Amino acid sequence: MACENKAEKAQEATTESAAAANQAAAASQAATDAANATADAAAAPTEASKEAAGDAAAAAGEAAEKAGDEAKKAADKAKDAAH
Repeated sequence: MACENKAEKAQEATTESAAAANQAAAASQAATDAANATADAAAAPTEASKEAAGDAAAAAGEAAEKAGDEAKKAADKAKDAAH
C-alpha cells in the first residue's frame, strides 16, 4: 500500500511537472512576444506604443515568475514523492 501511495505521488508530481513545463514554455513565448513588441515600439516610438511595450514586458515578466514558482513547487513535490 505504501508503494501504491508513492506511485500515486510520483504520478501526481510528474503531471504537475509537465504542467509547470508548459507554463514555462508559455512564459518564454510571452517573453519573446514582449521582446518583439519592444522592437516594434522602438521602430515606431510613440507614447502609446512605448506604454504597450512596457505593459507587455511587465506581463511577460510576471508570467515567467509565476511559471518559475510553479516549476519549483512541482520539483519539490517530485523530490518528496521520491523519498
